[in-house]
Formats: sequence, structure tokens, C-alpha cells
Amino acid sequence: MTTIDNTRPADGLRAGDARVTAPPSAGAKKLGGVAGWVDDRLGPAKGVNYLMKKVFPDHWSFMLGEIAMYSMIVCLLTGVFLTFWFVPSAGHTTYDGSYVPLQGVQMSEAYASSLRISFDIKGGLLIRQMHHWAALMFIVALSAHMLRVFFTGAFRKPRELNWVIGCILSMLALIEGFAGYSLPDDLLSGTGLRAAEGFMQSAPVIGSYLAFMVFDGPFPGEAIIPRLFSVHVLLLPAILIGLFTAHIVMVAVQKHTQFPGPGRTNNNVVGFPVMPVYAAKAGGFFFIVFGFLAVVAAMVQINAIWVYGPYDPSPVTAGSQPDWYMGFADGALRLLPGWLEFHAFGYTLSLNVAIGALGLIPVMYGAMAAYPFIESWVTGDKREHHLLDRPRNQATRTGLGVAALTFYGVLMFAAANDIMAIKLHMSINDITYFFRAATFVLPVVAFWVTRRICLSLQRADRNLVLHGRETGRIVRTAEGKFFEAHEPLDEYTRWTLVQHDPQEPLQLTSGVDAHGVASPAGGKRNLRARLSRFYFQDNLLPVTPAELAAAHHDGHSTEHLEAIEAAEETYGEETAGITGRP
Repeated sequence: MTTIDNTRPADGLRAGDARVTAPPSAGAKKLGGVAGWVDDRLGPAKGVNYLMKKVFPDHWSFMLGEIAMYSMIVCLLTGVFLTFWFVPSAGHTTYDGSYVPLQGVQMSEAYASSLRISFDIKGGLLIRQMHHWAALMFIVALSAHMLRVFFTGAFRKPRELNWVIGCILSMLALIEGFAGYSLPDDLLSGTGLRAAEGFMQSAPVIGSYLAFMVFDGPFPGEAIIPRLFSVHVLLLPAILIGLFTAHIVMVAVQKHTQFPGPGRTNNNVVGFPVMPVYAAKAGGFFFIVFGFLAVVAAMVQINAIWVYGPYDPSPVTAGSQPDWYMGFADGALRLLPGWLEFHAFGYTLSLNVAIGALGLIPVMYGAMAAYPFIESWVTGDKREHHLLDRPRNQATRTGLGVAALTFYGVLMFAAANDIMAIKLHMSINDITYFFRAATFVLPVVAFWVTRRICLSLQRADRNLVLHGRETGRIVRTAEGKFFEAHEPLDEYTRWTLVQHDPQEPLQLTSGVDAHGVASPAGGKRNLRARLSRFYFQDNLLPVTPAELAAAHHDGHSTEHLEAIEAAEETYGEETAGITGRP
């Protein structure tokens, strides 16, 4: 006879039974078998599992690097399409395509194939313009990404090598872009190649040999287009992809930087794992970038090579401008004075060309690559940093960055001095003199103004932490006094304003030991101390808990603490102690 336990709840009747799971489908079994076969031979499961669980923080500025990567992917995809029909040859042919104004005109096979892609291949013009717009977007996004890294201090230890890789990527992107828009062999690209040949000849001692080697003889020759094609579609893309891969691997291996906030430290990362959240967002964002570039390419014309005609070395064109990213080098050429050309011992030294054309780009990118190591030496900061700086808290670094941007902007606008003279009916000489002066004056002014703004923002943050947010509410006391009521900040907002490390300049030393012997490294230490003072002398220290408690108890106590700190800096701690520091 069976006994039924009526006191047992219904949901517990099968509590002891084994759970029955649905068997995997046939497709899942096959996929799992393939994955197991690959893992048995290559062992990628551990690395893939690590990457899938990798946590990335969520902030809009991190998307700048993704835009650069996706733009490069679009460049690669559209470039493959273009190689099917582009003919990298300077051989002569007669155009007989569908563009009537150029029918019967003698031109190179490279230019004729570019016209065929634009007018006779279905979708060719769209893909060609997508390729050009994606290249511009790649350089824009890469530059913006590097600016974000610089102004937030993301280049500090342990990411110095990643910063160097970014600098090399940015420099190679300029060369890749120049090689790309020189391939169609239209009048504009040919003019650019003519200028490049002149730049090579300006190199001291080896200039003529260098130009003959690159062009395989006198300009223009027939070898430059096939060589540029190999560099543009094979050599530089391979290097760029390799550097991008190294950059992404280093980002995955190291902790990702994140902006300061509650719960975020140098020992953790607050964000979302790659699977499924980040992968889904990144995949969707790729199609957004791809669609945006497709829409722009379909609606906005760029590099209309049929308007310029085939390249002919005999005409001299006016008003020709390179793509924007080469404008600063062109502007430097226009601003350098002619007296920098010297003649000695039967040789000509054209520094008025070589400095801007050959020296500017390596020097600029070399200084960018060296900056993390210079700042680390000046500040003596050898710690690992995974929390980003607020630019206002690094006034000198931010000022230097804005000064460099101003210098770059002056050179870029100087590249259009002839267009300005024509459109504004001004003297080109006066415009050139103005830009020459602005090259030295405006960066200094930009540095000073930016630094003062950052220091002002530091003081505003300090006052906000100490006194709270203004409410706009006026309160009258029993004694008849009026004051504005302030609302204290919540702890999460306050944390962001006070979390940064205090930074104080290094102290100068006498340079001699106890026996009066001069130290061999004394001069270097004093130089470092002076540079440290230049970096940090006016920075405000973050609010301490004692200052915050004093401000909440009595607003005048905060001023008292600040007066004591100022006295300590001026007269020393013993004298200042007489004032009765709490």
C-alpha cells in the first residue's frame, strides 16, 4: 500500500530527481567537434576565454580608437575592390571611355583606369569615394584618439610603448595617404609628386641620389607609380595592420584605463565584458561607421580627378592644395625664409626646403614619442597609472598640448596663404609675415591662457568641494544677516574632484655633499628640479579631509588652514606652527 505525504508542497515533489537537459542539436555537436579539434592542435581556448571575459570600461571617448580601426577596415575592403581594375602603370594610352570631355586625350594607364573605375564600373565611384573618405576619417579619428590619450595622461606607465606605437601609426598614416592620392596620376597628384621630388633633392649631400633612386631616373619617369602601388597596397598596410594588432594585444594584456569615479581604482576595471555586451556594441558600431562613410561618399564628392585632367609636367598649376593632414608641412615650406639657402664650395644647401619638407615630420613625431619618458623623468613618477587624469588637474601638460595644437594650426592655415590673398584681396607677403610671427607668438599665448584656465578650474573645483553648490536661496538670520545657502556635494561627485594625487615640485639642492664636494649629477638634478617647478609650481592641492571638516564646521576655518599652509611654504613649519595649526 502506497502512503502519500500530503504535507509535502507540490514544488518539492521532484526535488530529488535529476535535472533533465535537452540534448545539443546536430549543428552544435558539429561546431563543438570542430572547436575541440582546433583546440587540441592549437590550444586557443584559454586565450579566447580570457579575451571574452576581458572587461572594458564604458565611455564615449574610447570610441575614437574604434572609429580609427573601423575606418582602416573600410579602407582595406574598398581598396581590395579598387585593385581589381586599377592599372598601376605610367604607360601611355588614349582614353576612349564614357567621359566625353577627355575622349581621345593622351594619358597614363593609371589615370585611364581611375576614370574607368569612376564612370564605367558599377559602384566604382562610390567605392572610390568611400576609400578616400575612410582614409580621411582614419587619420581624423586616430589624431583625436591620440589627443584624448595625451590630455588624460593615458600614455603613462605601463603604456609608453603603446604611445610610441600610436605615434608611428599616425606618421605612417600620413605617408600612406600621400601614396594613395598620388596613384591616379591626375594633374593634382602629379603636382604633389613633383613637389615630393623637390623635397628629396633638398636633402643635404644625398638629395639627388635619393630622388634618382626613388623615381628610377629623372622626374617623372615610369617607375614611380608601380612602386607607389606596391608601397600603398602591400608594404604600408602590412606594417599598419601589424602595429594595430600589437596595439590591441597590449590593450588586452594591460588593464584598460578608466576615468576616475567611485569604486574605480588602479587595481580594478569597472565596465562590461567583451562577450556578450562589448562585442555586440562594437559590432553594431562598426556598421554605423560603415554606413556613415557610405552615405558621405554617396552624397559628398571628393577628389574629382576628371576635372584636373592627366598630369603633364609642363603646366604650372596655382591653388593646388594637399589633403588636410599634409597641410602643416606645406605651410612650413611657405613660411621658411629664402635666406636659409646657402651656397658653399660649389654646393647648394637648401635648408629653406629641407627643414619643412624632410625634418619637420620626424622631429614632431619624435618629440611626441619621447614625451612620456620626458614627463616621467621630470616628475619622478615611476608608478603604474590606470586611472586617467582630468586635464585641468595637469595644467602644464594641458597647456603644452594646446600650444602644440596651436603651432600645428598656424602651419596648416599658412598652407592656404595664396587662397587667402586672392579671396580677401590682401598682400600675400603681409599674410606670410603674420603667420611667421604667429608661429612663435601664438603657441606661447595659447600655453599661458590654457594654463591659467586650468588653474582657475582647479580653484573652482576646490571651492565647490569646500563650500558646496550654490542653491540661489537667500537666508536671513535672526540677527538680520543675509547669506546664500549652499548645498553640500554628494560623496560620489566630491570623490571625482578630490581623488587626484597631490603634486608638488622637487626642491633645488646645493649640488655639493657634506664635505663640500660637488656632485657629478648635481647639474642634472637641479635641471630636473627647475622643470618640476615649471610643471607643478602653481597647481592646487586636492582638498584634504581636515579642510573639508573645517569647512563644514566653520567656513572661516578653511581660510585659516590655507593661511597656515602658505606660511609653512614661506617661513618653514616651525614658524608656521606658532599660529596654532589644528
